[in-house]
Amino acid sequence: MWLRTFVAVAPIVFLVCVLDSSPSTSAISIDSINVWPKPRNMSWPHPLATRLSTRFLIVAPDHPYLAAAVFRYSRQVLNEHYHPLVPPVVNISTSSPPLKTLAISVADLASSLQHGVDESYILTIPNFGAVATLTAETVWGAMRGLETFSQLVWANPSLVPRGLYIWDSPLFGHRGLMLDTSRNYYAVEDIMRTIGAMSANKMNVFHWHITDSHSFPLLLPSEPDLAVKGSYGSSMQYSPDDVAKIVKFGLEHGVRVLPEIDSPGHTGSWAAAYPDIVACANMFWWPAGSDWSDRLASEPGTGHLNPLNPKTYHILKNVINDIVTLFPEPFYHGGADEIIPGCWKSDPDIQSFLSNNGTLSQLLEIFVKSTLPYIVSLNRTVVYWEDVLLDDNVKVDAAVLPPEHTILQTWNNGSKNTKLIVSSGYRTIVSSSEFYYLDCGHGDFLGNDSQYDQSSPRSRDKDNGGSWCGPFKTWQTIYNYDITYGLTEEEARLVLGGEVALWSEQADPTVLDQRIWPRTSAMAETLWSGNRDEKGMKRYAEATDRLNEWRYRMVGRGIRAEPLQPLWCIRNPGMCNTFA
Repeated sequence: MWLRTFVAVAPIVFLVCVLDSSPSTSAISIDSINVWPKPRNMSWPHPLATRLSTRFLIVAPDHPYLAAAVFRYSRQVLNEHYHPLVPPVVNISTSSPPLKTLAISVADLASSLQHGVDESYILTIPNFGAVATLTAETVWGAMRGLETFSQLVWANPSLVPRGLYIWDSPLFGHRGLMLDTSRNYYAVEDIMRTIGAMSANKMNVFHWHITDSHSFPLLLPSEPDLAVKGSYGSSMQYSPDDVAKIVKFGLEHGVRVLPEIDSPGHTGSWAAAYPDIVACANMFWWPAGSDWSDRLASEPGTGHLNPLNPKTYHILKNVINDIVTLFPEPFYHGGADEIIPGCWKSDPDIQSFLSNNGTLSQLLEIFVKSTLPYIVSLNRTVVYWEDVLLDDNVKVDAAVLPPEHTILQTWNNGSKNTKLIVSSGYRTIVSSSEFYYLDCGHGDFLGNDSQYDQSSPRSRDKDNGGSWCGPFKTWQTIYNYDITYGLTEEEARLVLGGEVALWSEQADPTVLDQRIWPRTSAMAETLWSGNRDEKGMKRYAEATDRLNEWRYRMVGRGIRAEPLQPLWCIRNPGMCNTFA
C-alpha cells in the first residue's frame, strides 16, 4: 500500500491516495449500516452503495481543532477497511461515480467546547454525484458527523452507502467518563487512548479525578511539593506539559477535560507536603474493636483537610488557581464527598470546636463558604458530589450552595437521589453506582477479608460480587437505565446528563480498556439517542448485534474492549437470544 497526504490551508483540504491490489467487489452482504451510537434520524430507503474514491477529499473551513479531526478521519476512512461480521445484501451502484469529496459546512466557528454547545449535524450522501455534505452549527457537531461518516465506510476497496440522510443531535449535553488516577497511575498515552475512544462513541466529557488520599500525581507550579512528596514517584506524575497535551488532545476530539481536586475529604496525600493541614493522616482506617460508625475512612487511606486552619485555604487557593490556569474547562469539580466524622473528630482543634457547640456540618459549611465563592470568582461553575447536600451525617444547608453556581453529581440511591437533587432546584450529573460504576463486582481489596473464608461459597453473599456496589454492571444494566426516571418534565431539564465511573482500587492500565469498553458504549448510545425504539419500547435486544459489531470495530481501532458473546452468536443472529 502506498500512502501520500497533501494539506492545503484555507479551506482545509486533506487528500489521501491509496493504491491497493485487492480484488474488486461487485456485491456485498449488509443488512444495515451500523453506526454507534444510533443516530436520532437515519434514512436509507434503497440499500445502494458505491466506491469511495482512492483520491478522497474532506473539505472543511479553517479551524485548528477541526483541522486535526479532518486529518485523522481522512486517514481512517481509507485505511480502516472494516469488514462487517455478518455480511447481508446491498447492491453496488454502477451508474454513479465513486464518492470523491465530503464537504463540511460550519455555521459558527467561534463556539467553544462547553456544556450546552450545539453538537447537531446533517450528513447527506446523494444517490448520484461525487460529493457528500456534512453541515453543522459548530465544529464540535462537525466532529460528531465525521465519526458517523467514518463508520459508514467499510470493505476493501472501501464502500459507502448511496442515498443516505442523517439528522443527528444528542439528547443530553453531558456524556462523560470519570477516571480515578490517584489510587493507581495511568500514563498520558492511556488517558489519550481513552479520550479517543470516548470521541468515537460521541462522548464529550473526560472527568479526571486526579487526586485522592492515596496519591497526588499532579505537579502544580505553585505547590510542587504536593506531587513531589505526595505522588507514587517522579515517574508517576503529570506535569503541566502533560496536562496541556491531554487538554489539546481532548479539544481535537471534541472532549472536555473536567478536573476534580477532591476536598476536604480524600486528601491524605496532601499530608506528605503539609501535615499540619490534614486531620487523621496516615492513621489506620478502621481501628480494631471500633464500630463502623467510628471509622476514620471508608477504605484504607485516611485524611481530611482541616477547615479551621487558615493555612488550608492558602494552599488550596494556590491549587485552585493552578487548576484554572491549566484547564480551560468552565466546570471545576471540588469533590466534597464522604466526610467521615471520625477523621475530623480525631483532630485536637476540631475537638475544641465541637466541644464549644460546633457541629461537623458547620465545619463543612466553613470550608464551602471559604472556597466556593473563590472558585466562582475565577469564572467557574462548581461541581460537587451529592454528599455535600444529602449526606446523612455531614452536609451543608442549601443556602450555602447557590443553584446558579452549583452542580451536584449523584452516585447513591439511583433515581431517588436524582429526584431529591433536581426537586431542590439543582442541576445534576447522574453517576448512580447501581448502574454506572464500572469497578463494581470484582471483590474487595482488603488483605484479610473474612467474608471469603467460608466452607461453602453459597454461605457468602453471592449477589454482590464481594464489593459494596456489586454486582458487576453488565452492559444491559447500563443500557436500560433511564436517568430521568420518575422526574417531571421541568425536573428532567435539570439533568445535564450522565457519567460512568472507573474507580481504580482494582484497576490500572492493564485492564483499563476492558473495564470501560464496550459497557461505556451502552451509556453513550442511551445519552445520545435514547434506549427506546420509535414505539417507546426498550431496544436492548436489537442493540446486541449492533454493539457486537461496534465492539469488533473498536478492537480494530486499537481499543481492547472485552467481548460480549462468542463469535458463533454473532455469526448466527438470533440463536443466542431467549424466547420472549
